[in-house]
Amino acid sequence: MISTAGRPGLLLALFMPPLFLSALLMFWSQPLVGKMILPLLGGTPMVWTTCMVFFQALLLAGYGYAHFSLKLGVKRQAMLHVLLLAASLVALPIGFDAVRWEPPASSDNPMGWLFLLLLASAGAPFFILSATAPMLQAWFARTDHPAAGDPYFLYVTSNIGSLIGLLGFPTLAEVHLTIPGQTTTWSALYVALAVAIALTSLAAFKARDVGPGKITAKAPAKPTAHVFAAGRPTAPLRLRWVLLAFAPSSLFIGLTTYVTTDIAAVPLIWILPLAGYLLTFIIAFARKPLITHDQANLLQPFFVLPVIVLFFWGGGSSATFFTIGLHFLAFFVTALVCHGELARTRPDPEHLTEFYFLLSFGGVLGGIFNAIVAPVAFTSLVEYPVVLLLALFLRPGAGNESVPRPALKDLVLPGVVFAVLLFALWRFPDTFTDAESSMQTAIGVVLALIAAAAAKRPWRFGLVAVAILLAQALFPIGGRSNELKAERNFFGIIRVTQEEKPPMMTMYHGTTNHGSQSLEPAKRLTPQTYYFPGSPITQVFRFPVASRPGAKLSVLGLGTGALACLAKPGQTFTYYEIDPAVERMARDTTLFTFLRDCPPEIKVVLGDGRLTLQKVADRSQDLLVMDAFTSDAVPVHLLTREAMAMYLTKLKEDGVLVYHISNRYLDLKPVLAGLAADAGIEAFLQEYDAPPNTPTAFGSTWVAMARPGPTAEHIRADGRWTPLKPETKDRLWTDHYSNIFTALKW
Repeated sequence: MISTAGRPGLLLALFMPPLFLSALLMFWSQPLVGKMILPLLGGTPMVWTTCMVFFQALLLAGYGYAHFSLKLGVKRQAMLHVLLLAASLVALPIGFDAVRWEPPASSDNPMGWLFLLLLASAGAPFFILSATAPMLQAWFARTDHPAAGDPYFLYVTSNIGSLIGLLGFPTLAEVHLTIPGQTTTWSALYVALAVAIALTSLAAFKARDVGPGKITAKAPAKPTAHVFAAGRPTAPLRLRWVLLAFAPSSLFIGLTTYVTTDIAAVPLIWILPLAGYLLTFIIAFARKPLITHDQANLLQPFFVLPVIVLFFWGGGSSATFFTIGLHFLAFFVTALVCHGELARTRPDPEHLTEFYFLLSFGGVLGGIFNAIVAPVAFTSLVEYPVVLLLALFLRPGAGNESVPRPALKDLVLPGVVFAVLLFALWRFPDTFTDAESSMQTAIGVVLALIAAAAAKRPWRFGLVAVAILLAQALFPIGGRSNELKAERNFFGIIRVTQEEKPPMMTMYHGTTNHGSQSLEPAKRLTPQTYYFPGSPITQVFRFPVASRPGAKLSVLGLGTGALACLAKPGQTFTYYEIDPAVERMARDTTLFTFLRDCPPEIKVVLGDGRLTLQKVADRSQDLLVMDAFTSDAVPVHLLTREAMAMYLTKLKEDGVLVYHISNRYLDLKPVLAGLAADAGIEAFLQEYDAPPNTPTAFGSTWVAMARPGPTAEHIRADGRWTPLKPETKDRLWTDHYSNIFTALKW
């Protein structure tokens, strides 16, 4: 047993700093490594999701190591851990050689390649970091500290470190440090952590090894208020722990993907669910929770039921920020209920490492389900509502019944709700699709009240919610009946819809329009939306440099392929597209015919635009169009000094570089103004308003750049283009530094 010798505060001072620092470094390393990788894979949200799954898997490995190595005894485990810590120092600084790690081209799912890259860049240090929390808590439980009988409060310290690491990355690290500066600072803190753990292990060396997993002394000086169940955890309880960890893990990834895909791709929105996820751990495992488990259980139906009703009506994405807030609150309180159940049913510290291992296992399963299973199994984001429904069945029963059991009477109310809804949706569809908002509200309130009446019995409550959504799935309300095709892969969900007024075929990536084609024969090859006649990009294609015979024109971002119709016969037109699904949709002539019918010679090169463009001959291009900015997930790696330098080497002396920067949430004009000034070229801005009463024309914002000379003078002489000069002294974006906060439209 490790003795505090009457100084419990000193022992806490020995254990808490490495717990805090290890968690902070873990949650700093994840976005840091992810940001290093984004330039290789085009900034798709699935890069973030895959990184989360990888780090969850390593977390499971670390927890497993902490659990099974404890069988060696505390002393041997401490010695082994210190040796592994020392060995992991050779992997510093974290990172990789971008020249050696080129992603596979023409791949729908480069996840395997990405996992290998993550393992090579940060695998060893992260494995060590992940083992720290359960290992140090197990050591602490073997002391005679007054709190050693219930060491789970130290999990709060660890999660506070995680939360600070998460929030500190975009607000502090990215703002003040370049990537090399971050890796250097991270490495220095990792060395400090190694020293701190080595000092803590000295206390472990004084412990009396009492056999595998045995704890012979816990100080009775300050008994814990929590009553642990006697004996080993049962198999049903272990399974429940896994499910209680699975649901929030899947939900925070599913919510992030759902919001950024189906509601609004707000930059950095992923921070909210992940921060909420960590905060629920802090609250649930605190000695005096800010929100008690009973309160969270009582609140859950009030936040989840409105979301269920929104799903019933088909999503409800009109009130964007209200909807995001509602989904976030429903997720937060659901995660709090699940994590509160974990805290309430936590085992005796003798089984602490097993408990954390099973929690981590559930978390990994959640990540795998969302990142690997869902994109293959589903063409829409059904994993989010499905897991939300699962979480309702995990609610504690009346009197905090540990494993609520279903009864036959639990089927009656859900069966009635399902039958009535199914009949109404089938027999009176207009009541739902053409109803006034007051009628929709009334129907939603009735459904919510029925479900709320069942809230005290988890199975009844969950089955009522299932009945509501299952009926809607069988008879969609105002659903995407005009959706002709949908495909989901690593890069997101691509949908093609057909509208009647005006007759159009449109491609969507999430909620972002990726191009439309008119179904009217006379307008079939006339670009629409951002490329409508008279728009800035149509002006660019009439510049002398872009309209001359034999010109070589390149566009990063394919969409429907509409821009090719602005070119002329005899010119060479090349698209660079990272998502193979987009090319498949654009080449499907039952959907779009631009690539088949437009006049120039058209070529599509698959792969990240910046990487593939590097292989193009220098000084060969007359026009380069960066059309990867119409989505609200900005590929930052296309907006750096290094990227700009590469583009200019590919352009002819009088060539034109054009950026499409239409965006709902980001103002990229200052970024481009700074890059142009740094490169010594001239930049011109045009913010275009669509003609009135023209539903197929979109307003758009474009920036055209050229070296000083005839092309720049031609643009200047056109009164529609305004010279773009730096107005602020914002730091220049480079491959090693970018700050998304400076570009947000607050």
